[in-house]
Parts: sequence; structure tokens; C-alpha cells
Amino acid sequence: MLVNFTDAAVDPLWKDLNLELRRGEFIAVLGPNGVGKSTFLGTILGTRKLTSGTVTVGARLGYIPQQQMFPDLPLRARDLVSLVAEHRVFRRGHRAEVDTLLERVGATGLAGRRVGKLSGGQQQLIRQAQALAMKPQVLLADEPLLSLDPGVQQRTVRLFGELKAEGVAQIVITHDINPFLGLVDRILYLAPHGHTLGRMDEVMQSDRLSELYDAQVTVAHINDRIVVV
Repeated sequence: MLVNFTDAAVDPLWKDLNLELRRGEFIAVLGPNGVGKSTFLGTILGTRKLTSGTVTVGARLGYIPQQQMFPDLPLRARDLVSLVAEHRVFRRGHRAEVDTLLERVGATGLAGRRVGKLSGGQQQLIRQAQALAMKPQVLLADEPLLSLDPGVQQRTVRLFGELKAEGVAQIVITHDINPFLGLVDRILYLAPHGHTLGRMDEVMQSDRLSELYDAQVTVAHINDRIVVV
């Protein structure tokens, strides 16, 4: 068991949530602002309590948050990742492990720079390296493609694909499902009038989303992309 929700609720955002995360599974969390997507991740991390039901976590977590770092943070990128690495399992030679992590996320050139002076996209790469330093069995990511240019977005999606192939389960909040279409196993869609969990073809339907919004919603497939209007 990695992560399991049973009749879980955070009132008034969502309720009656039942979900069991499987090894190597990729779940995309979709929905408009204000419906509790980040709160959902918080209940797994233990930073937000449920108002009813249970959530059980039996796995090592890695987390890529959305917020930027403090601009006056004096640590270099390598130092920040190293703090996580030392906390986990690396002892002697952990610097080489840190450099490997930075290389894997495409941030080798940022190793000696102060993280507070990096751009939002560059900081996001350091967050990726920090999450991987935890050697996670479950990776949680909150809008991991924000602030990244298209090329780096593609590299990040490939990284997530590699992690999936390695058996790492992933729960990813995203405002755009299209970059992840080749990875998604199930979608959790949180909306103003309920939620739904299922395969992409079950969830991304006009009638289903119209129920969740209590308004007319159209799901269109255009040139291998999904568009919701």
C-alpha cells in the first residue's frame, strides 16, 4: 500500500474520496482554482488534516511544490539538494550523488549559483532534484511545468516517464493534461460540484464534466490534444 484514501473529506472542498495509489501509477489531478487540489496533496504530506475519513501513507514521498524560494536565500543549488541527500542515505561521496541528481534534471550549470537568484523555472529544476534526493516511492508534484520553457517542459515529462518505468508512483496537479497524455493512468477531477476518478476516457467526457460544474462543458479532441471549453 502506497497511499490510500477512504471516505476522505476536507470540508467544504471535497468529500467521499476513495483512492488507492498503485506502484508505478500516474494520477493527474485536474480542476479549476479553489477546489482543493493543493489541499489534496497536503493531506498526503500531513500538512493538512482531513475533516472526516482516513488517508494512509505507506511510502517514502518526494514533493515538488509550486511556490518559489525566498530571494535572499543564501544557499547554492548544490547545497540545497545536498541537505536533503544527507538527510536521506548519502554519507561519504554524497556530493557525487547530488551532482548526478542535478544532471538528471538538467541543472548541472546551476550547481554553484545561489538559489534565491535563480529564475522561477530554474528553481523548479532544483525542486525536482530535491524531490529525487528523497529516493521517493511516491512523487507528488504541484504544477511542475509552470515557469518552464517548452524544451524544459518536455525534458521534465520525459523524467516523469522514466520514474514511472522505474516503478515510482506519481500524483501530479496540472492545469494542462496534454503534456502528460502518454503517462496518465487515471485522472482525479475536482470540481465545484463533486469529483470523479477514473481512466481518461471515463473522466474527460462532456456530460461528466458538465455534471461536476453544473454547467454546460464541452470536451473536444483536436489534433491529439484535449480541449475543455
